[in-house]
Amino acid sequence: MRLTTLTLALFPMAAFAAGGGSDTPPTPSETTTECADGQVFDKATQSCMDPADSTNDDSARLDDVRELAYVGSYQAALDVLDTLENPQAPLALTYYGFAHRKAGRIDLGMAYYDAALAADPDNLLARSYMGQGHVASGDMVLAQVQLTEIRMRGGRDTWAEASLVQAITTGNGASY
Repeated sequence: MRLTTLTLALFPMAAFAAGGGSDTPPTPSETTTECADGQVFDKATQSCMDPADSTNDDSARLDDVRELAYVGSYQAALDVLDTLENPQAPLALTYYGFAHRKAGRIDLGMAYYDAALAADPDNLLARSYMGQGHVASGDMVLAQVQLTEIRMRGGRDTWAEASLVQAITTGNGASY
């Protein structure tokens, strides 16, 4: 009974309502375990290649972006983002913001989050990352604004909410 209760309590976190994200770090793939820096694993050819030469679709490319950003390869993540068919998609803009912010270009990252939110005000992932950026910059008021927005937009019990609460509480944001 306790295991069932615990599973049900944690289930909303696994669902992650923001889309394009997860409550767990990305699983290492060939992109980070076999390919040279700056390359991605192409699913069709089963080989490593430059992102511009890859036949992977945008979904696979976004998986690579998330994985590369997680391991701290922010420029490689940005290079993959530059090859997307739809680089103006809200999730792509969110990841542009994340990679730039984590690479130390805070203002540029925030501008991308603004663009992502202009395209989709309910983008909980962008709100969470923006809030984490505010925490890193020491602006807890603006971080709290994003937390309130996440909750008002149906993001209670999601990774977006939990990771921003963690950042506000500890001062440390997520790496994925």
